[in-house]
Amino acid sequence: MIFLIAYNINLNTKSVRLSNSVAFDVREAGRVKREGNPISGKIVKDADGNEVRIPGTLKACKAIGWYIEEYGIAQISMNLTNYKITPVHKAFDEVCKSAEKRGLRITGSELVGLIPLDAMLDAGRYFLQKQNRSVGVSEEELIHIAVKSLGLDELAPFEADKKIIEYKLKNAVDEKLVSMNLRAFANETSADSPAPGGGSISAYMGSLGAALGTMVANLSAGKRGWEEHISFFSDWAQKGQKLKDDMLKLVDEDTRAFDEIMKAFGLPKATDDEKKLRSAAIENATKYACEVPLRTMSVASNSLMMLEHMIEKGNPNSITDAGVGVLCVKAATQGAYMNVMVNVKGLKDAEFSKHMTEEAQRILAKTIVKADELIAKVEKSVF
Repeated sequence: MIFLIAYNINLNTKSVRLSNSVAFDVREAGRVKREGNPISGKIVKDADGNEVRIPGTLKACKAIGWYIEEYGIAQISMNLTNYKITPVHKAFDEVCKSAEKRGLRITGSELVGLIPLDAMLDAGRYFLQKQNRSVGVSEEELIHIAVKSLGLDELAPFEADKKIIEYKLKNAVDEKLVSMNLRAFANETSADSPAPGGGSISAYMGSLGAALGTMVANLSAGKRGWEEHISFFSDWAQKGQKLKDDMLKLVDEDTRAFDEIMKAFGLPKATDDEKKLRSAAIENATKYACEVPLRTMSVASNSLMMLEHMIEKGNPNSITDAGVGVLCVKAATQGAYMNVMVNVKGLKDAEFSKHMTEEAQRILAKTIVKADELIAKVEKSVF
């Protein structure tokens, strides 16, 4: 299903005539063709007597100009019926071009209702690329760039949690840990409760490792004299952001997996049927508690390729940052391995246990070899 985006673009005029002229330039339906004067000239018709239209520059776009008394400005009111065909940033730029031809200026824009997250992220990347900058920045930064470039906060503050569909639907409990500040997270970890524990901390260490590699990629993309390498480093920075975000999700997921085991152990066991249900719940929860740290191992290990490129090709002034990233990834993988193995011991399913053990051992072995190799390269360069 393609989400319709209702989008208004603000002009520095009160003229409905001028705003309609801009709207007709860009909307898919365009305007009626006239002889001579484009406003008062005779309408041109085809051989069948149908009005001939001059199509606008934007597909999947409906638009009209109007005056908003509340704001004292004219707007282009748009419905983008397929934002994959015409995204908000393309609509914004096309309106800018048409407005400029008429001596007008765009002062900002506003969303009427909600917008999908990917539409905002695409807009952020688009404007960063126009600035010849790396697009491998955080989700929050991409949204900030999109808001400022589109002027979405001109008429009122842009509240992402209320305007972006995915944020509005997100349950705050899903990110209890990663929403904390550093001190609160450390305090929560040190408290007299078993979670968050080693699994969540392993995932967080992995996210920091990926974050450091991404930092080096972005610094390298912005290094003076390396302009021809922007695309290479920007691509790796994007991949690094994805790896970092994947591991951040696993911070809370690991704690949730532990909580599910505790809930299963707390089920009633007075009758034989209750005992069977409880036993099955414990087995399923324990399996998931093996799968989550195994995912942490896999994602952390995959970060090493990015870190290797940053060590070998990145800004040499940041090689130790990439080296610390490797140490984080190595520790994350080893820590997650411990959590896989301690949970495997409690399983009754021998085949599943064997698969988990072999896969964890395989990832651990290759990660340690590659991490030690990269650490040696950093040490050789520095010491």
